[in-house]
Amino acid sequence: MTTITLEVPDSLAEYHNDTVRFIAAKLFESGKLSLGQAADMARLSKRTFAELLSDYGVSYINYSADDLRDELDRISGI
Repeated sequence: MTTITLEVPDSLAEYHNDTVRFIAAKLFESGKLSLGQAADMARLSKRTFAELLSDYGVSYINYSADDLRDELDRISGI
């Protein structure tokens, strides 16, 4: 894993874990990280990370409209 140093205001120092979790959640939301990768970044289990996604306004189910349509078509064809 690569380490990136991010300068944040001193007022955020006490919120270190929350800041990392927020960034991980947003990277998951944007599709840059898988759930497992984002959970690792946040140093949480997948389950715990998935449970806190809503705290950051991120949906656990991360389908685009096209992906959802394709999945529904696949299920309908069974």
